[in-house]
Amino acid sequence: MPGNKFPLSQFDLTTVLGEPALRLVTQKSYGVLTHPWSGPAPAELAWRWQLAQGLPLADISTKAGDDAALKVCVMFDQPLTDIPFFQRAALSLARSATGQDLPSATLCYLWDSRYPAGTRGANPYSARVRYIVLNGTETATGQWVTQRRRIADDFASLFGAESAVMPPVVAIAVGADSDNTGGASSAYLARLRWVD
Repeated sequence: MPGNKFPLSQFDLTTVLGEPALRLVTQKSYGVLTHPWSGPAPAELAWRWQLAQGLPLADISTKAGDDAALKVCVMFDQPLTDIPFFQRAALSLARSATGQDLPSATLCYLWDSRYPAGTRGANPYSARVRYIVLNGTETATGQWVTQRRRIADDFASLFGAESAVMPPVVAIAVGADSDNTGGASSAYLARLRWVD
């Protein structure tokens, strides 16, 4: 992030009870790993994840609390003509300010420490980023949970009022941040893959 004054979150490869995994650690930090994608995306995205230490002060509905100990995001090249005017203008400004070709729509799956599974909404900083909590207050920490999502269905539920057809996927990202609340977290992600 241009001008970012926060340290980067830590990402490293490890093994958890024989399971190769990516460890995501935050300490008042911010970080996202992004992998570009081109061509048609398979129907489903699958992974396993585990929260070891959450962020009890995080509140994804507010700017001051907008932190996540664990997230998997799918980024789309949504046609600008589908995006409401003011959001389109804000996106253009953000692209100009950062010098990056920011995605026009991002769908994030979260493991959250405040809200229950099924909670959905828009990021408080940008409505171009929308989320679904897959594991929340009802899920104990320290256990692997397997997820498998139909990307087109989830895109339709969050962005369908703008675009009738799912646009091309341009990247997959994983991330963790605690820069807004000043907390610390740790989590694990494994077997992230497309499924036909």
